[in-house]
Amino acid sequence: MKKVSIVFLQAVIVLISIVALAILIRFPLTEGRAKNLDLFSIYADPFILYGYISSTAFFIALYNAFKLLGYIGQNKVFSLPSVKALKNIKYCAVAVGILIVIAGLYINMAHHKDDDPAGFFAICFVTCFASVVVATAAAIFEKILQNAVDMKSENDLTI
Repeated sequence: MKKVSIVFLQAVIVLISIVALAILIRFPLTEGRAKNLDLFSIYADPFILYGYISSTAFFIALYNAFKLLGYIGQNKVFSLPSVKALKNIKYCAVAVGILIVIAGLYINMAHHKDDDPAGFFAICFVTCFASVVVATAAAIFEKILQNAVDMKSENDLTI
């Protein structure tokens, strides 16, 4: 893969990280029930804190994707660090999916009876599905890459 493509993809990952961080900081200020709260009360809300804590897995996955692209740029695709980065991405995607389901269950039990949480459930469903797709793709690529690393190490031993 060309260096320009790798640098572009790494820049996209950095941009995704910046946008996600900006959304995490800005969204609680504009959210419906937080309009009348002071700044400390907004960020002390348990659900908002849960969002911040659970987003850690997302940022770890982005960091590992950035590292994986770095390994690709250094022609170290068929190496154990690349396999480890894919494994970490898989685990993070599974964790994000589980944390989204937990948030959906919390909202289902704690929402006010006059509220309609259908939009939130739709977002939970779509993001959970996306994390399952990412985890599946990472698992497949991890398995393929692990087989390639094993074959490479066998060939290095026979030579």
